[in-house]
Amino acid sequence: MTDLQNPLNSTAKRLEALLFVAAEPVLPAQLAVALETTTTEVEQGLKVLDELLQSRGLRLQRHGGRVQMTSAPEYAQLVERFLGLEATTRLSRAALETLSIIAYQQPVTRPHVDEVRGVNSDSMMKSLLSKGLIQETGRADGPGRPILYSTTPEFLQHFGLNSVRDLPPLELPEEGNEQDVNLLKG
Repeated sequence: MTDLQNPLNSTAKRLEALLFVAAEPVLPAQLAVALETTTTEVEQGLKVLDELLQSRGLRLQRHGGRVQMTSAPEYAQLVERFLGLEATTRLSRAALETLSIIAYQQPVTRPHVDEVRGVNSDSMMKSLLSKGLIQETGRADGPGRPILYSTTPEFLQHFGLNSVRDLPPLELPEEGNEQDVNLLKG
């Protein structure tokens, strides 16, 4: 059987067509139903498609068990310029700091973000919510049941990541205040 006749290549091509027209990230199970196949075959097809896309301007992005097709991170500036988004995607140092805490410790509450930053993060949280980089993902079990926040697929796109697992390792201070190190670790 030639490589082109491989059934996984056929599945990958069909998955590419579905993901190209999908308006939002989809579950592999949804793709399996649409293709009248198993989730296992979809996952294998997604691996093949991911490899095929590495040499192109597109990538597969996974978040929260869902998958979507996005532009490759190395073309982010080009796409932003084409869509006229370059002025709206800049983040302040405070916003990046807040977003970093959420990304590495998600799901996390605003009071915890405040504690790590040492300042009130209300306006930063509102800004990140309005930009679609974070989202409310539930409530903590503690007193007052504070809202839990996590990053979104838009966060991954903004930073050119396929998954939160692709975040660079968190570098903690070598020596210093033990309390500060514990706060950073969550």
